[in-house]
Amino acid sequence: MAPESAVKSNEDYYDEFAAWYELERHQGYHAMIDELEFDLLREHAQGADVLEVGCGTGLILSKVATIANRAAGVDISEGMLAPARERGLEVEQADAAAGLPYEDASFDLVYSFKVLAHIEDIRAALKEMTRVTRPGGHLVLEFYNPYSVRYLAKRLGGPQRISQETRESAVYTRWDDAVDIVRLMPDELEMVDFAGVRVFTPAAFLHKVPLVGALLRKAEFAARDSPLKYFGGFLVLIAQRRDVP
Repeated sequence: MAPESAVKSNEDYYDEFAAWYELERHQGYHAMIDELEFDLLREHAQGADVLEVGCGTGLILSKVATIANRAAGVDISEGMLAPARERGLEVEQADAAAGLPYEDASFDLVYSFKVLAHIEDIRAALKEMTRVTRPGGHLVLEFYNPYSVRYLAKRLGGPQRISQETRESAVYTRWDDAVDIVRLMPDELEMVDFAGVRVFTPAAFLHKVPLVGALLRKAEFAARDSPLKYFGGFLVLIAQRRDVP
């Protein structure tokens, strides 16, 4: 699917977004999304060497660090990385499509949430993420799904603000369904499964309504690994790097 037009570089966009990024992210809808995503990592992150590509301010990476042997992160935005460094996390500035600052086969688990949809040279980024994953290791990679309530809500509601001056439409955005994602996979990867995050939620504010929010939360956890996963607004590929080169 054709991406939305971009008027800012990813670095500039996220440097600007950094000031607002954690507003309301510690409760309600955003906290639920982080819990759904972190839970997907738990099995493969336990006692492992883990890399997050697009770690932002470190909200999920800080959770991973409590169970991993090593938890490292990269992000294109220094504005986003400042809070991550304040949290004491091991992070570096890097552009996944341009090259990750790690040796081949450095990590047991490489994951990325809310980032790959904004990378234009997606094949280069996926190749780099695969390169730094050990044979037998896993990648958990999240894409924006056009077959979702979230996609419809974005089309009807329009882009939201990420600062006083800028809206979401100012950054490159791509939408990929399950078939697209499989076609993008490097040859070294084998698909394990998909998961669907945000299957039912039409708008984040509904999670502020006590009864509605509780019901939506329960439904989202139930739907994530069900056949409804292919309609998740965030479609997550779980893949494994093959044992042979």
